[in-house]
Amino acid sequence: MLSTKWGLWAIVMELTAWAGPVLLDGHSDAALLSYLLAHAAACVLLAVFTLPLLSAEQSRPRIPMLALMAVCSYAVPLAGFIGVFLGTLVLRVYRAARPIEDFQSVHLPEFDLHQRIQSGFRQTGLRAVLGNSEVPARSRMRAMVALQHMSGRISSPLLRNVLNDSSEDLRLLAYGMLDALERNISRSIDKELDTLREAEEKEGADPLGPTGLQAAEKLSALYWELVYQNLAQGDMRNYAISESLRFCERVLAQQPQHPQHNLRRGLLLHALGRMDEAEQAYARAQQLGLPATRVLPYLAELSFEQRDFAKTRQLMQQLDEWSALPRLRPVIDYWSAR
Repeated sequence: MLSTKWGLWAIVMELTAWAGPVLLDGHSDAALLSYLLAHAAACVLLAVFTLPLLSAEQSRPRIPMLALMAVCSYAVPLAGFIGVFLGTLVLRVYRAARPIEDFQSVHLPEFDLHQRIQSGFRQTGLRAVLGNSEVPARSRMRAMVALQHMSGRISSPLLRNVLNDSSEDLRLLAYGMLDALERNISRSIDKELDTLREAEEKEGADPLGPTGLQAAEKLSALYWELVYQNLAQGDMRNYAISESLRFCERVLAQQPQHPQHNLRRGLLLHALGRMDEAEQAYARAQQLGLPATRVLPYLAELSFEQRDFAKTRQLMQQLDEWSALPRLRPVIDYWSAR
């Protein structure tokens, strides 16, 4: 803290230093000694007075700075005393401008999906992460683990794409996950086949009893899951479709009024390329009370494959009346455009 008394004492001592030789004999040793002592005291007092005028950065370290200022003012009589005082004032008033920093603030980087470290992924994000070889392997591995919490319909195609990846670890993980999905369904199929055989022995095979009918329904659904989740490929897919259709027709033989089974029969016939029969099954399911939003998309797809575009447009325009189909909305808008 600046104290004016130290400055006043410094001036008094400097004046005393110059008055001593005049009062004493200017050519005597006593006069010289009085001048040197008084001048030294004045220089120390001046250093103590002027040091607080400097900034915190300029005054460190304090003891060496005090010594430097005192020596400079002591070494040059009068001019040094005045020069140290004026130099301190100059540093006080005309400080060097603070350097302008290149960045006043750092903005958050733009969101990069590939560097996102979270356990939750959307389907679109997973496809982008798994299909980009530039993404770190750890992030891609985390994305594959997230697939375990999604339905097989979504995860299976993504995992099959990873089977062609350049990373061996990712390929092995994808193969293991696909194998686990298929193995779980296969175990359930084996269990239901055993149940069906036991029920046929106890309740009869034609018609099926309650237990056998329930087992046949589950078998049809399980074989269809192999197809729906893209777990069965090639000949295995055709076999799964045929088995699902066989059990579905056994159920329909006893429950012909079941709309859901009629729809599944239409899907299976559609997958086998039996278009006319599939169209009849779809129409039958709608007649039995299945909502139009469940049937019309399949009828429109079938008409498109048959190259009957006028009927496809008509069916899509019927779907346009329903507002609960967000995923089909872009397709509906395309076909409904005039």
